[in-house]
Amino acid sequence: MAAPGAGPAPKIELHVHFEGTVRPETLLVIARRNGERLPAKTVEGLRQLYEFTDFDHFVRTWVLTTNCLRTADDFRRVVVAYAAEAATHGAVYLEGIFSPAERVRRGVGWADIFEGYADGAVEAYERHGVRVLLTPDVDRELAPADAEECARQAVRFRDRGVVGFGLGGPELAAPAKTFARAVAIARDGGLAFVPHGGEAGGPDSVRDLLELAPARIRHGIRAGEDDDLLAELRDRGVVLDVCPTSNLRTRVVESEATHPLPRLVAAGLRCSVGTDDPAMFGTDLGREHELAARLGLGPERAYAAGVAGALCDDATRDHLVAVGRRAYC
Repeated sequence: MAAPGAGPAPKIELHVHFEGTVRPETLLVIARRNGERLPAKTVEGLRQLYEFTDFDHFVRTWVLTTNCLRTADDFRRVVVAYAAEAATHGAVYLEGIFSPAERVRRGVGWADIFEGYADGAVEAYERHGVRVLLTPDVDRELAPADAEECARQAVRFRDRGVVGFGLGGPELAAPAKTFARAVAIARDGGLAFVPHGGEAGGPDSVRDLLELAPARIRHGIRAGEDDDLLAELRDRGVVLDVCPTSNLRTRVVESEATHPLPRLVAAGLRCSVGTDDPAMFGTDLGREHELAARLGLGPERAYAAGVAGALCDDATRDHLVAVGRRAYC
């Protein structure tokens, strides 16, 4: 372990939505700069909006608040700001999610979105030493043709740090196979499939994703309700990106005491730790790891899962392994 006073232990975060990292104070500034109206005009008002009644309420609020992001400079700043925050908690590597189709529907150009995030990833490393790779996603309410165009755009930016293509949004809106063509476009272009599932939906939601051979599953916690599914995930070596505070705040899990993470760990699954939408859930990477540790997933095991699940090149993986060896051995 790191020596006392050496700073926080190194962390890998594979599940964070950049749009959900913007703290209320900054969100208000961005909205004013872009002439966008938010559903609340004060920090306290936004925080009250973030008291979610269920998962669908969270999704609606996410859409209402994040659409104030409009320019390439907005997207660049969001990445750099989150890297700075995450670095204070020991982050050395991030895979950040963003939802470009949601912005395009409101008049923002594909190039502005992707270039802004890609520029931010470069600056994040230069300024804060955090390696950032990008995994754009589409939501399940999107028309398949639009999802396919998003996949094409993502492939265009493969040499700018885009490494994955995801599926998110309301989990029960459509089966994953609805987007099989988009996933194929992304995969043929060298991108891994990293979908959300097993959160608001049950074990069948996780099985649905397995039909498309995901590189990882974001959430996946409802697999804990099915012993056969747990065994299959373990045998396949699928990494689950678990975000405990998110599960509690969206009320897909009733309480910390009933969170399925201990069962996942006991079953031998590899689980990384993520913040999901930290500004909206009132958490950060340090607090998320503290909660995960209480649930039986310590930092060393979480870091190892992060290394296993990362979509980076071999040189970066070797570096992450060396960082982990120095910290945890």
